[in-house]
Amino acid sequence: MVFVPIFTEYLQKSRPEAIRLARAAWTLLATVLALLSILGVIFAPILVKLIAPGFSHIAKKFTLTVNLTKIMFPYVFFICLTSLAMAILNALGYFAAPAFSYALLNISMIFSLILAHMFQKSPVYCLSLGVMVGGFLQLLLQLPFLKREAFSFKPLFSFYHPGISKIFTLMGPAVIGAAVYQLSIFINTLLASFLPEGSVSYLYYADRIVQFPLAMFAFSMGTAMLPTLSRQAVLKDISKFKETLRFSLRSVFFVVFPASIGLIVLKRPIIALIFERGAFSASSTHYTAQALLCYALGLIFFAGIRILVTAFYSLQDTLTPVKIASFCLIFNVILGILLMFPLKHAGLALTTSIVALINVILLGWQLVKKIGPFWDSAFFYALTKSSLAAIIMGLCIWSFNHYTKISYPKLLILEIPLGMMIFFSSAYLLGCSELSGIVKLVKR
Repeated sequence: MVFVPIFTEYLQKSRPEAIRLARAAWTLLATVLALLSILGVIFAPILVKLIAPGFSHIAKKFTLTVNLTKIMFPYVFFICLTSLAMAILNALGYFAAPAFSYALLNISMIFSLILAHMFQKSPVYCLSLGVMVGGFLQLLLQLPFLKREAFSFKPLFSFYHPGISKIFTLMGPAVIGAAVYQLSIFINTLLASFLPEGSVSYLYYADRIVQFPLAMFAFSMGTAMLPTLSRQAVLKDISKFKETLRFSLRSVFFVVFPASIGLIVLKRPIIALIFERGAFSASSTHYTAQALLCYALGLIFFAGIRILVTAFYSLQDTLTPVKIASFCLIFNVILGILLMFPLKHAGLALTTSIVALINVILLGWQLVKKIGPFWDSAFFYALTKSSLAAIIMGLCIWSFNHYTKISYPKLLILEIPLGMMIFFSSAYLLGCSELSGIVKLVKR
């Protein structure tokens, strides 16, 4: 996300110079990653002892972990270069190839396990090799599209390029921001470890479900809008910038809010269908559903954070989101401690949603100070209609769920398509303009 605004800025001035910046960044990143990969393989035993010191007392486990680390550590080289290639292509208007690259990793991993079964080989080692092959394929897919845009892979050791300096300047706060996010996850896990057994797992499984609509819609929208917002920011076209931001927020809200309602209403059948087997009992489903309810309440705020942070990045401001995230981290700890004892693990999930709301408010407030109000009456009118359509859908599927006695798998097979039909029909009758906008965006 840091690279795209700077690359877009250079694109507006001179395309050859922008390509030159991309080549310099590629060379620098490839050099650092190659060195890091070599060191990771050489010092794998030391890394394992540092990260998992308990493994060193179990010879077989330690040896296996070291071997897997040596096999998979170079994956860092492939995935980081893939990320840079995806950023370049996104800025140049390519989205399909970067998006499909994630599927190649999954395909490679699945295929490696099939081969392990066919030839009676170790599935663990085969899977690790599948990860490596998948990383290579992800990078390989991007190369023809980069070549089409006159990108040369000949090394360009121009590490003092002004654009590289700007990227590193923005990268510092961005890295800290990512660290703050990871730290908040770690703190929630730490707090949950003081609760009854299973609390960490309940939060983890509920979070996995919530991340699905976020990855599908909010993260995808953030990726798609970043090049456009960056270009408008470079051209100082603030009115267009606000229009793009409004459209992004409305579109994400239009999709994420009904997803939130759906997760709230169907939380138990969804969890039961996906997880309830083996050691994951009906009791586990009940407690995980409590966490999912609290996470789902904040789903729209999680999505809002992604969109607003993208807006800041496009303005080449990575420091403000970090300051806000740091404040929210402190508040998360305090509120988490207050709610974890009366509400157990659900209190920690609810804390995450409340803190996300505060994060969105603070991000919006700071963004208004930069560009002025980015909403209008039509914006709130559109949100109201989308909300109404989602609520109608929620009431209908709740009624269907309440008055029928159907088992969970059959219930979801019926209710998910029914809910989608009700929502889109209601949105159409209410005249939600996002319907046509999303169709155009998907086609694009």
